[in-house]
Amino acid sequence: MRIWVDADACPRVIKEIVFRASERLELPVILVANVPMEKHHSRLISSVVVAEGFDVADDHIAEQAVPGDVVITADIPLAARIVAKGAVGLDPRGELYTEENVGERLSMRDLMQELRGAGMIQGGPAQFGSTDRQRFASSLDTLLTRMLKGKR
Repeated sequence: MRIWVDADACPRVIKEIVFRASERLELPVILVANVPMEKHHSRLISSVVVAEGFDVADDHIAEQAVPGDVVITADIPLAARIVAKGAVGLDPRGELYTEENVGERLSMRDLMQELRGAGMIQGGPAQFGSTDRQRFASSLDTLLTRMLKGKR
């Protein structure tokens, strides 16, 4: 099991929670972004810098993730791709992407994008807060514990 992080837009506090879980459970973490990232002092954390371009980091993660891996991403199309492969997706706000909900979330994302494009609504998701951080930490801990016990 590896933990992949769609690192381009992932909040720093979420990465730190993932790093602590990685150390505690001895799980490798791969950060993927299209810009260089700061160096990490853990043998368990590595970084992949992909070429610039639309969805290049997402494509890398989708190609490399295997069943049993965990992918941290807010990108719903990426989540749909990795769930279809048998990997597990987790949103930085702590919501698990599943076969049952990812299609609905993708449809809602597309609808909201259309409404924003038509000027019918404005803005995006709410600002990331401490409740989101706590929900993510709890969800990640529950997910990893369950997966390591083989009860995915």
